[in-house]
Amino acid sequence: MAGTPIAFSEDQAEAYDRISEALRMAGIDIEEGAIRPPSAEGRRTTLAVLGKAGSGKTLLLSELCKAVEEAGVDVVSADWEGRRRKDRRTLAVLAPTNKAASVLRQRGVPATTIHRILYTPVYDPEYEKIADWLAGQGSRPEADRLGIEGLTEAALDRAEAFYRAHKSVPGALAAAGLRGSDFIRGWKRRDAPLDVGFVDEASMLDERQLADLAEIFPTLVLFGDPAQLAPVGQGGEMVFNRLPEEDRMHLHRVHRQAADNPILDLAHALSDPELDFAAFEAIIEETARKDPRVVVSPRVDAGLMARSPVLVWRNATRVRLIQAFRMAHGAPEDSLISGEPLICDGIELPLRARKKRMDLEAAGLIKGAQVIYLGPGRKAGFSRLHVIGAPQPRLSVASIIKIERVGEEEPFIPFAATMGAAFLHGAAVTIHKAQGSQWDTVQVFAPDIWAAARSGRRESGQPLWKRLAYVAITRAENRLLWVTRNRLGRPAEPLTAADLEDRSDLSLSAAEEA
Repeated sequence: MAGTPIAFSEDQAEAYDRISEALRMAGIDIEEGAIRPPSAEGRRTTLAVLGKAGSGKTLLLSELCKAVEEAGVDVVSADWEGRRRKDRRTLAVLAPTNKAASVLRQRGVPATTIHRILYTPVYDPEYEKIADWLAGQGSRPEADRLGIEGLTEAALDRAEAFYRAHKSVPGALAAAGLRGSDFIRGWKRRDAPLDVGFVDEASMLDERQLADLAEIFPTLVLFGDPAQLAPVGQGGEMVFNRLPEEDRMHLHRVHRQAADNPILDLAHALSDPELDFAAFEAIIEETARKDPRVVVSPRVDAGLMARSPVLVWRNATRVRLIQAFRMAHGAPEDSLISGEPLICDGIELPLRARKKRMDLEAAGLIKGAQVIYLGPGRKAGFSRLHVIGAPQPRLSVASIIKIERVGEEEPFIPFAATMGAAFLHGAAVTIHKAQGSQWDTVQVFAPDIWAAARSGRRESGQPLWKRLAYVAITRAENRLLWVTRNRLGRPAEPLTAADLEDRSDLSLSAAEEA
């Protein structure tokens, strides 16, 4: 194994060896750290690594990624792919959503979204020169010969320093005062195949996505949690369940127990077929008496909702909690106040504005992104936002903000641009939409889980309430609040955005003037 040896468990080691063999057939020898011609041209392999929370899937993916890179394979991102060569091998680490990809990036894995690999931009030659240089595939260009207004050697130095730290071409260009979308001359559906794809959060894949990925990647490895919720419309079945049994590897041992994690203990208690909802709540109460990382609360904490949404099952519950949150913070009905959380619900731009769409996506503003409202922009219909987890979080964009109300079909829209990014309020989200995300502290609205238990619904042979509870509590990294009553506690402090670090004014001014 390349790099520092890792103490794998037996099931991890078996999965690593199986994937190593598949990579070797594809011409990538991670044991010897070498690239060779594929053993069987045209061979296609799809494998799955399955395990519940804490079983070591992310560690295994990360170590495989490191070993593949050390063997000389180029990691492809949505930013830039580099030049095609006959002797080149490529790896893409993918996730179904930007939220899931950002979780991997925070752990040092160079992940991007499936969408941004399936569709690729056509770039201007000047962009190619800069991108090739940053990626180590070309010599440093001379700023005065590129013909780009305002570009200096000092700006190229800033771009190089940023790329070394973050491996992002658009981010490096932003550090140089440029926008990658300015260099896009068109878009195309990918037709050129890549070599290896690692896909995290594979429980969220649908059949069409899997088919597209299998067409692009001759060697495809899915990493998924069989206890999570299947995509809507899939009948409760996940795509990896249809693979032959010999192509599915199972991780059983729980690894994230170094700190005796009580949250994972609760998640794994749900696998007991005899456990009912009342017994599960009793376990939570007993755990809370012993460990401060688990709290049984009679009401929702309105202060936490500003940065960590309450997780619910029913959409009606979500709307009621959002309305209660806004009332508790004294937010007016016809406008937003600084610090209110929002969730991007998509970008509504015409086809001719695809460059602008790419610019927003490169800044992390795609469907499902969590943002904080800072205030109105300088132009009518614009909002100043902080994008959670983005390298340059401050943006000002044309916005369509929708605030849903109890008993009303149509959402209230306090203000809106003609076209732009659409947002829903983010103080509460459904458990389905929370998949792929994690927060330090998570509040789970237990009355909704109880309602799912009362319904008697099942999914893939499991009671739905157990799947909902499993996904919800495993979104918590360090602390879990199990909310038992339909009540909201008054916030201890006024809503503010003072806690958000402003690391860049560049993206703000650039987007404001766009």
